[in-house]
Amino acid sequence: MPETTILVIEDDPAIRRGVVDALDYGGYRTLEAGEGITGLDLALKANYRLLLLDLVLPGRDGFSILAELKKHRPGQAVIILSARGEENNRVRGLTLGADDYVMKPFSVRELLARVEAVLRRTCERPVPTEERTLRGGGRVDLTTGRIVFEDGTDSVLSDRETGLLRYLLDASGRTVSRDEILRHVWGLDPDRTETRTLDMHIMHLRTKLRDRSQEMLVTVRGKGWRFHTEEP
Repeated sequence: MPETTILVIEDDPAIRRGVVDALDYGGYRTLEAGEGITGLDLALKANYRLLLLDLVLPGRDGFSILAELKKHRPGQAVIILSARGEENNRVRGLTLGADDYVMKPFSVRELLARVEAVLRRTCERPVPTEERTLRGGGRVDLTTGRIVFEDGTDSVLSDRETGLLRYLLDASGRTVSRDEILRHVWGLDPDRTETRTLDMHIMHLRTKLRDRSQEMLVTVRGKGWRFHTEEP
């Protein structure tokens, strides 16, 4: 099975852990959030194939996250996970654009079957192109992770590289710290993470951007990285 990333937004730590463990068992990569504000930020900016979304969340509830997500990423696949089984909640969730509505409690087998079914149904769904112009005239399509240069040649980004580039571009020239990237792109707790993999991804991203002089992806010593799109 190709590695597929699934975002889980669930405030109950025990349920979230169970869902993440089930997805790990099923061969999926996971990102997770335990409240609505962080969850919405990840939902809008991270690179993932499917969102598993609780409805009752602190910060932002699941319905508002779903409505906001569908404005900006209308093709995004979503499964609602909820203890709310009333018909009006199910209808509201599906009307807002969810692909499935799974009632709690659910078994691991049911969850994985629902995930696989939604991924099958949505794998060929047309998604709006997210093209951005790069410094020097190239363009990147964040939907496909493909960079096309002015000479017609291209580079293909990995899922992680695409998510990293998306986040840096969305920062609009702001310096982004290592901890912020680990938290919002990798979905990791920076206080509990010892990793140099981010530096390797920055290096690989520069190579694929042909940014040998580091004029686009700039290192701000002691603070992080800043992405420039405008010509000097």
